[in-house]
Amino acid sequence: MSSETITAATTALGIRRLRHHPTTASSSFVSFRFRPTARLPGAVADSASASSRLCKAKAHQDDAKASSADQLVLDVAESTWDDLVLGCESPVLVEFWAPWCGPCRLMHPVIADVAKTYAGKLRCLKLNTDENHDLATWYGIRSIPTILIFKNGERKETVIGAVSDTTLATTVERFL
Repeated sequence: MSSETITAATTALGIRRLRHHPTTASSSFVSFRFRPTARLPGAVADSASASSRLCKAKAHQDDAKASSADQLVLDVAESTWDDLVLGCESPVLVEFWAPWCGPCRLMHPVIADVAKTYAGKLRCLKLNTDENHDLATWYGIRSIPTILIFKNGERKETVIGAVSDTTLATTVERFL
């Protein structure tokens, strides 16, 4: 394979060519380090990486502070859905999650911060999709975490995946 073909292939695939190992005398040895290129627009990719950094930093909060914020995010079930979500006059944020979902666990402190920031203006709830299959199916939840925002009993916004606290706050502020 010619060096021009290798260069063209590595450029097209977003792969960087590494230097040869210093002990390798053969010029036919080619080493590649695969570096996936971002397929998302820059702002979305930046938000995703910032989200993971923010979530990891927030996961290390002390337990007392986290437990008080977690009390602001209540569990909702099919039996209480109508009263807590559809019957509420203020905006309601509902996180569809599961205990085995890593990104869902990363979103808990972010949602707790949003609940603390907008206490009295926004009701924050979480719904375990493993225990409430029918509601998840009814609202077309295909991946978790998924956050739905309701206002006056109507679904207004859907946020899919782990997002940063600033992204979530910006979304919530449109409905306050």
